[in-house]
Amino acid sequence: MVDYRLRNLAKLVVDYCVDLKAGEEVSIEGTVESIPLVREIVKQAVQRGSYPIVKITDESITEVFYKYATTNVLTHVSSLEKELVSRVNAMVSIHAPSHTKALAGIDPEKLRIRSTATRELSEIFLSRSARGELKWVVVAYPTRALAQEAGMSIEDYEDFVYRATFADTENPVAKWVELGDKLRKITTHLSKFNELRFVGPGVDLSVRVDGRVWISDDGKNNMPGGEVFTAPIEDSAEGYVEFDYPAAWRGVEVEGIKLKFKRGVVVEAQATRNEDFLKKMLNTDEGARRVGEIAFGLNYNITRATRNILFDEKIGGTMHLALGAAYMETGGTNVSAIHWDMIKDMKRARVYADGDLIYENGEFLEELLG
Repeated sequence: MVDYRLRNLAKLVVDYCVDLKAGEEVSIEGTVESIPLVREIVKQAVQRGSYPIVKITDESITEVFYKYATTNVLTHVSSLEKELVSRVNAMVSIHAPSHTKALAGIDPEKLRIRSTATRELSEIFLSRSARGELKWVVVAYPTRALAQEAGMSIEDYEDFVYRATFADTENPVAKWVELGDKLRKITTHLSKFNELRFVGPGVDLSVRVDGRVWISDDGKNNMPGGEVFTAPIEDSAEGYVEFDYPAAWRGVEVEGIKLKFKRGVVVEAQATRNEDFLKKMLNTDEGARRVGEIAFGLNYNITRATRNILFDEKIGGTMHLALGAAYMETGGTNVSAIHWDMIKDMKRARVYADGDLIYENGEFLEELLG
């Protein structure tokens, strides 16, 4: 018998996140581990008259690709991949790894080359999304590998995932609609401000956001959702920030990251672990040293870090910034082959907007939620 929470999660994806219609084509990409969720999504999609295109892969295959691929293979972009991202109505990507460190032994230069080569696909994806032509969602599915990363048993981790997505409730769609309303109230207020300053232990950072669009992540594109974000003015970041949680890119984990910004550019970068990898990724392209996103984590059902960015960036009482590509719908113009999220605990910090206190102790002040 299918776990009712799994059925609820699939229903969230099909009915709420990408809102599939009869005749629409939907790409569903997952791993061997995620087949139970893939099967349930396909079932519900075809019942609605949608046409699923399924791709199942495994981390060992990805590892082999990077290990043995020559430069001409790494730089090749398949016309079939380009056609898919250019034409499908919706894309569902299931995050369900069986191995979270599959690329740890791969030369970072190979990862950089591949990221640069696939930038064309990323730009098509972002452009279609910004124009409202492409519906998409990244959805989490509990696996043993992710449970181990989180330091949890598989049963506890399943409970964690389903609680974070509201899939354990009687009406998860209603829960996301309620949270979405709250997040939109916050974005409405944030849209009135020109400059934000983050101040507290390990952070004194200012960014300008005048003229930019604040977006609420109500679970449509990320399941779980629970954040508000925008793209700061590209040359505005000034100051420094030390990140409290490990930041992973392509399976390589970097710890103790500290960045210093001047005129929007990272001018100093340090890390207590894998600093060389951090600096290599900062040199991916010109945009990799600029901030493409600034955001607040506001899903208070997520109360701890799990070494999974899909959850950790939503932790209630945190902020995060992403180096690299900006989401076009925010008005951001930074272009890069990377979009690397890094998370800061804000429970002992404050945020000022145009000089006025708007956030402290991990929460926005009540007047922003009225």
